[in-house]
Amino acid sequence: MTKRVQAKHKIDRRMGENIWGRPKSPVNRREYGPGEHGQRRRTKLSDFGQQLKAKQKLKGYYGNITEKQFRRTYDEANRMRGDTSENLIGLLERRLDAVVYRAKFVPTPFAARQFVSHGHVKVNGKRVNIPSYRCKAGDLIEVKDASRQLALVLEATDSPERDVPDYLDVDHSKMTARLVRVPALAEVPYPVIMEPNLVIEFYSR
Repeated sequence: MTKRVQAKHKIDRRMGENIWGRPKSPVNRREYGPGEHGQRRRTKLSDFGQQLKAKQKLKGYYGNITEKQFRRTYDEANRMRGDTSENLIGLLERRLDAVVYRAKFVPTPFAARQFVSHGHVKVNGKRVNIPSYRCKAGDLIEVKDASRQLALVLEATDSPERDVPDYLDVDHSKMTARLVRVPALAEVPYPVIMEPNLVIEFYSR
């Protein structure tokens, strides 16, 4: 399990965007960055700066996974046939913690990682506690019976903040979700614009 070394709201403010679309994000009140120099006028980013920001934003969105893990995902996407940007998004969305978050079993990607690592989730009837576990189309993901009444779960399922995307078939009464297909970039409900093409350019330098 990756150790989160910074508060998630700092990621929002550093990016200057509410990347998870949460109502409590400080960017909703202060659009400038953190720290004593945060209100200084921002200079125009270079091409490298734009690529780096796109990478940090996408990496932060999925629970701020480690650089090593993110680079490994890019390398795998690059080896696959087809558009590398689409492949990268498809691989990230197939992570078990991402599926748990998209299914609205938990309120945030960070909570999803912890929820999985604490053993609350089963895939095809078997307990899986690895957040980066790669789901396949047709896999059945479910919350364990003993975990279905946790306050965290009840909060998420009742929340009107997010909708479940079409590439998941979710039944909140049974607390199950099935990955119908690997999503394309256009299908993923990001609250902000993600630019995986710039991430590919960053790693292709």
